[in-house]
Amino acid sequence: MVLVAVFGAALLVAVLLSGLAARTVLSTSFLFLVGGALVSDGFLGLIHITPDSEIVAVTADLALFAVLFTDGMHVSFPKLRANWKNPARALGLGMPLAFVGMALVTHYLVGLDWTTSFLVGAVLAPTDPVFASAIVSRKEVPAKLRQLLNVESGINDGLALPVVLILIAAAGPSSGHAEASFGKIGLELGLGLAFGVLLPLLVNGLVRFRLLGAEPKLQPLLPLATGIILYALCHLTHANPYLAAFSAGAVIVAVSPEAKTAFEPLGEALAELAKFAALLVFGALLTPQLFGDLSFGGYVAVVLAIVLIRPASLLLSLVGTRFDRRERLVAAWFGPKGFASVVYGLLVLQAGIPQGEQAYTLIAVCIAFSIIAHSSTDVPIARLFHVDDLAGIPESQQRSSAEQADNNDNGTVARQR
Repeated sequence: MVLVAVFGAALLVAVLLSGLAARTVLSTSFLFLVGGALVSDGFLGLIHITPDSEIVAVTADLALFAVLFTDGMHVSFPKLRANWKNPARALGLGMPLAFVGMALVTHYLVGLDWTTSFLVGAVLAPTDPVFASAIVSRKEVPAKLRQLLNVESGINDGLALPVVLILIAAAGPSSGHAEASFGKIGLELGLGLAFGVLLPLLVNGLVRFRLLGAEPKLQPLLPLATGIILYALCHLTHANPYLAAFSAGAVIVAVSPEAKTAFEPLGEALAELAKFAALLVFGALLTPQLFGDLSFGGYVAVVLAIVLIRPASLLLSLVGTRFDRRERLVAAWFGPKGFASVVYGLLVLQAGIPQGEQAYTLIAVCIAFSIIAHSSTDVPIARLFHVDDLAGIPESQQRSSAEQADNNDNGTVARQR
C-alpha cells in the first residue's frame, strides 16, 4: 500500500507540474524516476524493491505490453508504404551499427565476454521518444522528422526482441541446451504473432454479426477487452506477449479504424499510467549501490552510448537523404532508451547468465542517464523549430494538431508515446 500511496502522490505532483514541464527542461518522466529513487532503500527507505521483486517484472511487463499495443494502432500501412525509406535506413543500417558499436565498447571498456557484450548492445538498441515528446508531438517540427523517430521507435522494440532472446540463450549457464532454447524462442515468437493477428480478426468478425455490437459509450472497451484477453492468453501459453501486442494493435487499426478512434483516448491514458508506474518502480532500483557497482569503464561506455554511438550510427544511416543538417542532428540525438530496454534488461538479470548482474548494472545506468539527458533537452531543442508554447492546451488537442499536420504533409505517422 505504501507503493500505491507513493505512486498516487507522484502522479498528483506530475499532473500539477505538467504545465511547467511543457515549457522547461523539467519532465514528468524524470519526476517519476527521481520519485522512485527518493523513496527507495538508498534514500528514504519507504519502499523495499530489488531487481528480482515480482512487482518489478509485472510492472515492466504490463507497461511494455500497453505501450506496444497502442504503438501498433499508430501503424498505417498505406502511409508506411508511401514514406518508408527514411525509417528503413534507420532500422536497417542505423540500428545494427548502434548494436555493434555498443557491443564493442562494452567488451573493451567493461570487460564482458563477446556474447554478453552483444546482448547489452541488443538490449540498448531500441529507442523510445516518450522522453522526447516536445519533438514528436509538435506540429511545428517537420513531419518527416517526427515520422522517422516515431516509426523507428515503434518497430525497433520488436526487431530487438528475438536477438535479445537468442543471445540470452547463447550466454546461458547451460549451453548444451542452446538448440532447444532457440526452438522454444521461435515457438514463442510464432505463437505471439499468431495470437496477435488472429484474436483481433476474430473479435472483428463477432462485431459484424447482426445481433452483436457495442453501444457507443462501451465501444472503447472492445479493444481493451481484446488486449486483456491477449495478455492472459500469451502468459498462459508462453507466447511472446510483446510481439502479440504490437501485431494486434496494427491489425485492429487495419480492419477496424473506428475501433482505434474510439479506444485512443482511453488507450493513451492507460499506457501513460503504465509507463509512469514502470518508471517509478525502475527509479526505486536506482540505488547508490547500483551506481557504485559500475566501473569507470562502464561510465565511459554509458557516455559513449548516448553522445557518440547512437548519434554517429543514425547520421551514417541518413547520408544521402533530404534531411537538412539541423534535422539530422536532432534525429541523431534523440535515441533515448526506454521501457523495452528496461524489460529486456530485467530478462537478462533474471536469466541467470554468468555476467548477467554486470550487464544489468550497465544497462540500468545507461537507461537512467538517457532518460535524464533526453527528457531534459527536448523542449530547448523543440524551440529551434519555433515550437509555440502549448502548455495550457489539453493533450488530446496537441495530438490532434500533430496528426492534422501529418495529414497535410503527404500522410505521415504522428504518435505520442
